[in-house]
Amino acid sequence: MDMPHPSSGADTGLNYPPSPGEFPMYDTSILDEESQWGLHNAHDPGIIKTGDGYYVFSTDVRVGGELVPGVMVRKSADLIHWQWVHYALPGIPQVALDWAHSVNLWAPDVVKVNGRYRMYYSASTFGSRQSLIGLQTAAHIEGPWEDEGIVIKTRAEDPVNAIDANVLNCADGRMWMVYGSFFGGIHITELDPESGKPLEKGFGKLLAVRDKATEDGAVEGPYIIYNEQFKQYYLFLSYDSLFEDYNVRVARSASITGPYLDAHGRDVADSAHMPQHEIGVKLMGGYRFGDDPGWIAPGHNSVLNDNGSYYMVHHARGGSDKLWPYLHIRRILWTADGWPVVSPERYAGETVQDIPAAVIPGEWERIVHDPAVDGVVQSVPLTLLRNGEMSGEHGQGHWTSDGERALTLVWSSLAEGEGRVEKVQLLPAWDWENQKPALVFTGMNDNGICSWGKQSS
Repeated sequence: MDMPHPSSGADTGLNYPPSPGEFPMYDTSILDEESQWGLHNAHDPGIIKTGDGYYVFSTDVRVGGELVPGVMVRKSADLIHWQWVHYALPGIPQVALDWAHSVNLWAPDVVKVNGRYRMYYSASTFGSRQSLIGLQTAAHIEGPWEDEGIVIKTRAEDPVNAIDANVLNCADGRMWMVYGSFFGGIHITELDPESGKPLEKGFGKLLAVRDKATEDGAVEGPYIIYNEQFKQYYLFLSYDSLFEDYNVRVARSASITGPYLDAHGRDVADSAHMPQHEIGVKLMGGYRFGDDPGWIAPGHNSVLNDNGSYYMVHHARGGSDKLWPYLHIRRILWTADGWPVVSPERYAGETVQDIPAAVIPGEWERIVHDPAVDGVVQSVPLTLLRNGEMSGEHGQGHWTSDGERALTLVWSSLAEGEGRVEKVQLLPAWDWENQKPALVFTGMNDNGICSWGKQSS
């Protein structure tokens, strides 16, 4: 039989990222020392790049110790190592206390407009739509911040929930805010660029909503980016339960106000289509490579466009204890027909480069982000042989490489009835589970289902 050819590390001629160092998890000794948190206690992260580096603003939640409200701030020079800065605000603004009776602040989003920074934050309590999105401004990214009052607020009887704001500055000078949650879905409203507040009264236009019988209609954490190459707006959403089966979906539109459609042309505002899990391209959910504990409920992402290189920024919960949320950064690659797909490994400085076909054969682990599957998905073996054949628990078939970055898997038999042709992109990455370099792939099949792979030997 034609045996696989293992390849990893420096002997392949590929430029793998070096070890990013140790990042211990579940370290109870750091719980009361914010300066030691690094990636820990980062929830609902919103990213922005400034002249001083990269900053992440996140919900002020914490494992252990007493909650200190005020929006968490971290900074980094490389998107890998993160340093605690401070709490952006000295507690909860009075308008948020008066209206929402909040004990902490959620899901901040920061944009720069006319030389000043604008921080949009959410104030609410779990299970309530007595909520508001507030605005703070500052001359410097690290503050001090000045209260600019309420952007939008909702009451218990309103058809939408004023949380999870994301603001987009468009090339035409117009400004938009997308926001919302379980209660009434995701809406978009145009903002006045001067004040940063809505141009018109009301709640704006509905962009995404789910049937109430499906996970309580769980959709939240909207984030919109525009990709100039494909002339499309991309709406990222988080579906399902925050602690169990949270997952990231995406849909796209030629117009910022929608409609936003998935790879099958289904509108993410269609709550009548059944089953609801079919709507939206599922980019990632909970996963586990090999014997590693893996990650639970990844979601509530932001996206960074760093001079044409895209990164997804999100939180995920450690597989050994889901109470511990961690910050994840992942490279985003783009399919030939304009869909974002994310790396199976956290960012460690890897660069996109051509991959010789000779290094592809070997033993792999494969994960399929089937939208019908809830919770954590376990990787399964996949063997790619030098003669172009492949086999594994998902079926048999053959593979081909274009000699650059594209790998095509064509399945002749399938164990789970998924799409027959799978087009993925290769990337030399850092294997965080095994602390070594590894070749990985990410992509989508002809049924709009995303998959990951990692070479193990």
